[in-house]
Amino acid sequence: MSKSQSVPMPGQVWGLAASDTGGPIFITTYDGKNVSTTLLTAIDVTGEVLWRREFDGHPSRPRVSASGSVWVAHRGPTGAVLTELDAAGLILRSITPEHEPFERLGSFAVLSDGVCVSWLPAERNRAVPAGRHARIARHGEDGSVRWSTPAVLDQLSFPGCVEISTETSWEVRPAKPWAPQTIEAHHWEPLLVAGHRIAATFADGRSGIAVTFFLDTATGRLVAASRPGPSHHKAIVGPGEFLIGSQGYGAFTTARYDSSGAVVQEWSTHAMLLIDRHGGISGPESENVTPSRSRFVSLDHDGTVHRGPALPGYYTTYPALDAEGTAVFWRDGRLLAVDADFQIRELFALEDEKRAVMSKIMLLDHGQLAFALHDELFILRSTGLGPLDSGVWPCADGGLHGNPVTHQ
Repeated sequence: MSKSQSVPMPGQVWGLAASDTGGPIFITTYDGKNVSTTLLTAIDVTGEVLWRREFDGHPSRPRVSASGSVWVAHRGPTGAVLTELDAAGLILRSITPEHEPFERLGSFAVLSDGVCVSWLPAERNRAVPAGRHARIARHGEDGSVRWSTPAVLDQLSFPGCVEISTETSWEVRPAKPWAPQTIEAHHWEPLLVAGHRIAATFADGRSGIAVTFFLDTATGRLVAASRPGPSHHKAIVGPGEFLIGSQGYGAFTTARYDSSGAVVQEWSTHAMLLIDRHGGISGPESENVTPSRSRFVSLDHDGTVHRGPALPGYYTTYPALDAEGTAVFWRDGRLLAVDADFQIRELFALEDEKRAVMSKIMLLDHGQLAFALHDELFILRSTGLGPLDSGVWPCADGGLHGNPVTHQ
């Protein structure tokens, strides 16, 4: 079994990122039970806390730039602010991307010459006034707008979606088109930049039905939009190309979209996706069903799904893939490794572990890995795992930087 070290964090963990496989690890958390304050902590791979900085506002995931600096979103006097810090915790700059006072930052990605941001038309859990829409914008290094494109969620519908009323009794009514009352940046991979294409996903806050908008990175031109559906996990699979999974309301599929926004392949499964350096696709299935029916799967380019070992339990960290083709993830109180031949082994376990809030897996130097459960960071050593695969999507957010930008 692997050796483990536990590092207590000041509050629930929201995201992990790292400059490289030698650290430091950047972690965003709540400040204890204070949900309106973000703490950004830097931790060495030895488990030592290097520094901690406090920001106003609800936490989001940290993003690390190509130069190794870390970016964090927070609240400023006039709205959303993005702040860049170096590895020592010194603030390099803060920018306020141009936006309306009522707009809320949904997600952001760091580009070589600025940032891409998805903007929401109202505060969290607030109804969207008529005439307001979400949008995607590209901002320069000073926060100025290079382009801005509306993302219009007009009438949504999906065959398996039903409406439930509890005013007098439980009643299930057939699905019908509706206009979203609240709009959210999608919970799973809301903003991806794959070279000349951007995929931005927005969801109806009530049903979870979502639409992905495909845009030209240089001009902001809307190229296409997906049909409304219960979108879940997504990944970049190549220049301008994306995988989008659908799960719920009877759907359980993954589709590949080309740079024109057209579906060019579909598989009858939905998984936390990993893309290796040869273009191979695999991952643990993700389905809202208990007891579990999920397996570890691989997807052939002809639409074939190969089903590997069964996976007990439910809550799962987003996996990471090493250079030997072994995927590692936390599930059902155990750290599991599945190799390229679908052989599964246990690396680490915690007795009676039931925490549902968990981070992604990060593969570090010398077979070390890190992940978080609620407010605790675990660093494991002597796992026998190799370095992180060099593919386009070997772990959540496309790499250790936690910045879903590729082929830039």
